[in-house]
Amino acid sequence: MKQRITVLGSTGSIGTSTLDVVARHPDRFEVFALSAATQVDLMLEQCVRLRPRFAAMASAPHARLLAEKIEQNRLPTLVLQAPDAIEIIASHPEVDAVMAAIVGAAGLAPCLAAARAGKRLLLANKEALVVGGEVFLRAVREGGATLLPIDSEHSAIFQSLPEDPSTWQRRVEKIILTASGGPFRQRDPESLRAVTPGEACAHPNWVMGRKISVDSATMMNKALEVIEARYLFGLAPRQLDVVIHPQSIIHSMVQYRDTSVVAQLGTPDMRVPIAYGLAWPERVESGAAALDFHALSAMTFEAIDDHGHPDRFPGLRLAWEALEAAPGTTAVLNAANEVAVAAFLEGCIRFDQIHALNLETLSTVTPSNPDSLEDLLALDAQARATAQRIALQLAS
Repeated sequence: MKQRITVLGSTGSIGTSTLDVVARHPDRFEVFALSAATQVDLMLEQCVRLRPRFAAMASAPHARLLAEKIEQNRLPTLVLQAPDAIEIIASHPEVDAVMAAIVGAAGLAPCLAAARAGKRLLLANKEALVVGGEVFLRAVREGGATLLPIDSEHSAIFQSLPEDPSTWQRRVEKIILTASGGPFRQRDPESLRAVTPGEACAHPNWVMGRKISVDSATMMNKALEVIEARYLFGLAPRQLDVVIHPQSIIHSMVQYRDTSVVAQLGTPDMRVPIAYGLAWPERVESGAAALDFHALSAMTFEAIDDHGHPDRFPGLRLAWEALEAAPGTTAVLNAANEVAVAAFLEGCIRFDQIHALNLETLSTVTPSNPDSLEDLLALDAQARATAQRIALQLAS
């Protein structure tokens, strides 16, 4: 039988790449439901092409507009307009797998719904773990869900680990996440005051959305990935390391107790980890170009503090500090960073003030060991309000 897929965030880069892979295997996969935030026209095009049973938009006005267009085109898709529409399509009894590609903390509630419903959950939304932490992992365990990482780094680690998770603690020395270094790897930190949103979004290797592109430029994306790796693979924070690899050919590595290193390599194309997650434990054609070793001129590696600037990426250190702090601190960090990046993209603060805003929010908000979705959402709201106040102060 075909695997029925719900794609959350279908109009984003991960969502469109997922639909590309699905379209290559019509005998294996079918799209059951789609969700998006505001891109009504692209969602309509996807509904025309894929004819899902359900579609959901993040806001009621966008849902009503989509419903009008669906009716005009006489499509069979039902547009859901309930406040919990995205959770409904994530946990629907007829859904086999959920691609969770909603950016930011907004993806937490539908991820929890899919986990509790025991779905195969393809996690491209790192915030589900960064914000949800143990609350999210408990939902995965209790719901009997299968959690598969889709971020290229975490998929690489998953592919490089032994199949039996019970052996990871005794066999693995550490995990090494690779980072491209982003567009400002070799820039003088003093020059970053003048960085524009356009410059920050121009990633040298990957085609990504604006928020994650800025996170890559500050290396906050890697900080969030360190936190995600801690929860995904159950290793101690001291067993998590980061190395800069500008070519983005090695996507991440696992070093074992005997010092052997196992790595996953490939071209920088998100369709590879997406195809792996969709077909796991099998492998299917992804549409990505094969790696040509004859054409590789070099693969290089750098320490995070190379080029004589130990504070080039100050936000990266916050990952280990947040993991060692009180439960909920990682959720505060994520909320602050979402506000900071939005403020930068809107021209309200400078690029080099993103870290200052994150740091000030962490020092101001004291988490209270959140133990439920309601607790997490309350903490997220508190952290966002604090971060927004700090952003206004920095902008004045």
